[in-house]
Amino acid sequence: MPKLTVVDLFLFTVDAAWGRDVVAAGASGIVVDWERRGKHRRQAGEGTQINGDTLADLVRVRAATDGRLLCRVNAAGPWTPREVADAVAAGADEILLPMVRTPEEVDRTLDLVAGRCGLGILVETQDAVERVAELAARPLSRVYVGLNDLRIDRRSTELFRPLVDGTVDAVRAAVPVPFGVGGLTLPGGGFPVPGVLLAAELVRMRTDFTFLRRSFTADMAGRDPFTEVPRLLASLADLAAADALTAAGRREAFVAAVEEAGAPVPVPA
Repeated sequence: MPKLTVVDLFLFTVDAAWGRDVVAAGASGIVVDWERRGKHRRQAGEGTQINGDTLADLVRVRAATDGRLLCRVNAAGPWTPREVADAVAAGADEILLPMVRTPEEVDRTLDLVAGRCGLGILVETQDAVERVAELAARPLSRVYVGLNDLRIDRRSTELFRPLVDGTVDAVRAAVPVPFGVGGLTLPGGGFPVPGVLLAAELVRMRTDFTFLRRSFTADMAGRDPFTEVPRLLASLADLAAADALTAAGRREAFVAAVEEAGAPVPVPA
């Protein structure tokens, strides 16, 4: 089916059949998530999602779909050579390196990848924000701003603050490769900021991709991905087609929603 590629959508899942259908319905690919070293300690009490995906999951998902397959490994450490080797051998198209702080971490991982697949990074520390131009000068496949971990690293209670204080705009301006931030669910969903306003913000920043995670999977219960994924993509295309005055109004509404809500961390589903 034709894809409306205003924003590429990547689904976090190890359910091979579900992932296959979401990709066939119009999503661009799947993320298998190996990141968990130190994550329980870092995100203690935050209600965030910590996955337990495995190498076997990556192999199974690869066999189920020809969509782009991303594997998020753990933050750089002595385990990285093995994780990179396993992800490449299992057919990952790209590796995502989280919690980046220094260009040296990225350079070492690029050496390990050795051109066998892409390498994307997650900007989710203040160190990475401050060095983003240097980081983005590397031959990366994509750069994603992780709002939850950035909030924790900044010792902030405001999840969406980087989207209204200029932080994400500054990162976006420094990134010449596919750029992502945030996550989406079905039109009409989203908490504490309405999903349509967040989607409009992603379009305003010329976001190239984003993730479909826990809220999307919950909101899709009992629904047909071959109906709902095209509907989500069509809503993004409609937002991108808005005139300048309408787009400016949505930006104002987004900022007001963030300020009014105080941007608390969403209550886990």
